[in-house]
Amino acid sequence: MITTVPLGSRGVEVTRLGLGCAPLGNLFAPMTDADAGATVAAAWECGIRLFDTAPLYGHGLSEHRLGAAVRPYPRDEFVVSTKVGRLVRPDAEFDPGVFRIPRGTAPQFDFSGDGVRRSIEESLERLGLDRIDIVLVHDPDDHEQAALDGAFPALVTLRDEGVVRAIGAGMNQQEMLDRFVARVDLDCVLLAGRYTLLDRSGEALLEHCAERGVGVIIGGVFNSGILAGADRTPTFDYEPADRGIVERVDALRTTCARTGVALPAAALQFALDHPAVSTVVIGAADPGEIRADVEWASTTIPPALLAELGS
Repeated sequence: MITTVPLGSRGVEVTRLGLGCAPLGNLFAPMTDADAGATVAAAWECGIRLFDTAPLYGHGLSEHRLGAAVRPYPRDEFVVSTKVGRLVRPDAEFDPGVFRIPRGTAPQFDFSGDGVRRSIEESLERLGLDRIDIVLVHDPDDHEQAALDGAFPALVTLRDEGVVRAIGAGMNQQEMLDRFVARVDLDCVLLAGRYTLLDRSGEALLEHCAERGVGVIIGGVFNSGILAGADRTPTFDYEPADRGIVERVDALRTTCARTGVALPAAALQFALDHPAVSTVVIGAADPGEIRADVEWASTTIPPALLAELGS
């Protein structure tokens, strides 16, 4: 069984592995409703009780599918995290980009207090749940002041009123997250792709979170695919990996192979090994992928290997 640990200091507990639900929104490739449900069911069978989604993922599709899949389970036995900062609105011309969904909707930035409340209401409708446990401000890269003036104060109020249990921010960069940790009473952050075997730029943020009692969720430990193995998407930060990245990955794989360890197992456990990290969320597009992730997370890895990879 996957162990459960505190996330921050307000009583929210999460499993050490979570399911990242961007693939449920047809990230890179379409999937059926049945396959989405089977993936969530496999995660549950493996002991995962944290599910991270967002309105951006498939422009609401991920939330719809996740809600349908988890509603049969006892509500107090799982934690749902979603995000605010983008409202899904009709737009026939918008290109959905990495999500393989038809044109017809677009995510519109809105970091106002009213936008946060609307976003949570709409997420609850899509999920079909009575509450959301964790709400993260999603990628306010070009909207820092708006998030500080609108989104975060609204979330603090909603947390104080008991509407949500924990609040934070989720981004692919560490600098702004560090400023939020210093200025806002956050419970957690989600840092994607910046604490991995290929990118250690988030280390200072993790240390600051530990000093302030802020929980850390790590996403993107495979840097969107390149560290997960040949059978998954060979991308680095959602783009085709260049030759330099491929060569670095080959060198890491060779180092791991000396002790019989699969590179994806090392990538997962490298992130989990940091004392500031509460949980790692892993995207999976089918039941086999999430089962493999859980197996990698439980593989015995020599401490000397993790130390060498982290040096």
